[in-house]
Formats: sequence, C-alpha cells, structure tokens
Amino acid sequence: MWMPHPLSKKDKERLKKLGAKVKSIREGKEMSLADLGNAVDKDRQSIHSLEKGNFNPSYIYLTQICKGLEIELSELVEGL
Repeated sequence: MWMPHPLSKKDKERLKKLGAKVKSIREGKEMSLADLGNAVDKDRQSIHSLEKGNFNPSYIYLTQICKGLEIELSELVEGL
C-alpha cells in the first residue's frame, strides 16, 4: 500500500509562507475567509487551513484560489 512521505521541515516552512501570502492578498482585497470560500466553492475552514500552512494543496486547488483572488498562480508562488 502506498503511503505518502512526511513533509520535510523546509516543505512545511514553504506551506506556511504560501498560506501567509494567500492571507495577505485576501486581506489586501478586503475579503473575508467566507468571501474567498464562496468565490471558489470551498468552506472557510479549508481556506483557514491553507492560510495556516496545515495542508499541501493541489495544483487545482491553488488555481481555484487564484481565480477567487483574481491573481495569476505565478504571483502567488513567486518567491517561495
């Protein structure tokens, strides 16, 4: 049975930076967690978990978040 490898400390730090960037952009656009969640059909807890760096989002998830924030994926991941 396939088991995922645990994330390295460096990967965990990158997820926290990604989440902080999502939060910063969201707040800069004066959107609440619920606003962004509604825009991308995700619950606010899912968005909150992303912003805290608590999970490794898929490419599709990130593209949906970017669409909700009206930004390009490259803007979100730049510098990570």
